[in-house]
Amino acid sequence: MENSLNSAFISNASEIHRNLTSEKLYNIAIENSEGELSKHGALVVKTGKKTGRSANDKFFVRDKVHGANIHFGKTNVEISSENFDKILDSFIEYSKNKKIYIHDLFGGADRENSLPVTIMTEFAWHGLFARHLLVRPTKDELENYKSEFTIINFPHLKMNPKIHGTNSETAIVINLEKKLILICGTEYAGETKKSVFTLLNFFLPEKNIMPMHCSVNTGPDGDSSIFFGLSGTGKTTLSADPNRSLLGDDEHGWSDAGLFNFEGGCYAKLIRLSEEAEPEIYATTQMKKTVIENAILKSDGTLDLDDNSITENTRGAYPLEFIPNVTLSGKTNHPTNIIMLTADAFGVLPPISKLSPSQAMYHFLSGYTAKVAGTEMGLGKEPQATFSTCFGSPFMPRNPIEYGNLLKNKISEHNVNCWLVNTGWIGGVYGVGKRISIKDTRTLLNAALSGELADAEMRKDENFGFLVPLNVNNVDTKILDPKNSWEDPNAYDAQAKKLVSMFIDNFTQFENDVDENVKSSGPVSI
Repeated sequence: MENSLNSAFISNASEIHRNLTSEKLYNIAIENSEGELSKHGALVVKTGKKTGRSANDKFFVRDKVHGANIHFGKTNVEISSENFDKILDSFIEYSKNKKIYIHDLFGGADRENSLPVTIMTEFAWHGLFARHLLVRPTKDELENYKSEFTIINFPHLKMNPKIHGTNSETAIVINLEKKLILICGTEYAGETKKSVFTLLNFFLPEKNIMPMHCSVNTGPDGDSSIFFGLSGTGKTTLSADPNRSLLGDDEHGWSDAGLFNFEGGCYAKLIRLSEEAEPEIYATTQMKKTVIENAILKSDGTLDLDDNSITENTRGAYPLEFIPNVTLSGKTNHPTNIIMLTADAFGVLPPISKLSPSQAMYHFLSGYTAKVAGTEMGLGKEPQATFSTCFGSPFMPRNPIEYGNLLKNKISEHNVNCWLVNTGWIGGVYGVGKRISIKDTRTLLNAALSGELADAEMRKDENFGFLVPLNVNNVDTKILDPKNSWEDPNAYDAQAKKLVSMFIDNFTQFENDVDENVKSSGPVSI
């Protein structure tokens, strides 16, 4: 049964297409020239000038029920209810005589804790994307479906900042009281996916469920692993292991019953994707109904995945069943291991370190990695430290301390092993040293997941205080102690001092809200 607001959009529309199959949406997108077909049948679309998330255009309405639990600030920006109503009026007006595609889906594979969301889209391909990335109800579930939230995505609708109180013509506006998210001014489909993630990140902690920006896989003996990490650290690559079953590559919850996927598909970065290094993901780019954003088609209809002329953020969206060795139930056991990935371009961090629960909370709240010159406009020659709280601060509406405490408690309750894995540079900073090989990273990771490191002799890192193995089979001991891999030990010490200072400065924002164990778990000023 529709609420009155949804009914207004439905009555305005010239055509309503509800819960079409992926095949039908794919065919309509082709008929409407919303994209081009590759030689192998993938739907290749362009998203215009917005080829990634519009981080500065996301807003929350502060209401009496939920407002106190939203961590307003630079990430979660407030917009007035009056301006929200003006934006909503513009959406209603825009919907007149439009074709609208409606999709009833779930955020979350665990039905006891999932969020039923109705998504209205202007483009058929956005509907196909939503069906790939979210969890599709069964026929019986659709008959009894009761939506809890509506997300409306009208890319061609533009806001006027002087009228609507936005920062630009683009807006992603969340009203928890009205159970409504409005998205406009951007064709980048990831905004819909991340809007559902934001909702789950707000509501699930109230049920003692830890929402996480992470990938998850499970070994043949049922041992599950969580991989936290920002873009470029290897989260998707390292969790795609032929010897382990993938639960999902991006968003999960950790409940009292175990881990569950928020999604029903994957949204993989494709730039410079290698068939040899990532064959499963590469294969999806040649499958019918895969949605590919902003990649270049050659004259023969094949994809040029090395071409970044539109963006570095080329993406492929596909359902989980498109890849082998995947856990289609969307649920698995409590984790045995947690891996926090970082790509340290300063050449300071060891390739693997063992963390205590308090250290894990410290590094989870820090969410460190380093960007390097050439990856983003405006970056100079020096690496740039990046700290993204909870490894996903743009999607975390609550105070980061809530998520940190949840994680710390669950780590202690389930006796989880925690590791910090550096996939960045060794032997010097970016431009001097070299990137740690994927082979060495996988060897170290396998040693951690197999239990080989449980009895390994460890040293205490002089800068960060975590434990580092002295020897690991089939890995050169020189890389286990980064200082030994530098030609000039004094230069290493200078970089270590610099990085330690960055960590300490960043963590001052949390010092008054964490206990002494967590506060003392970070690096010590040199």
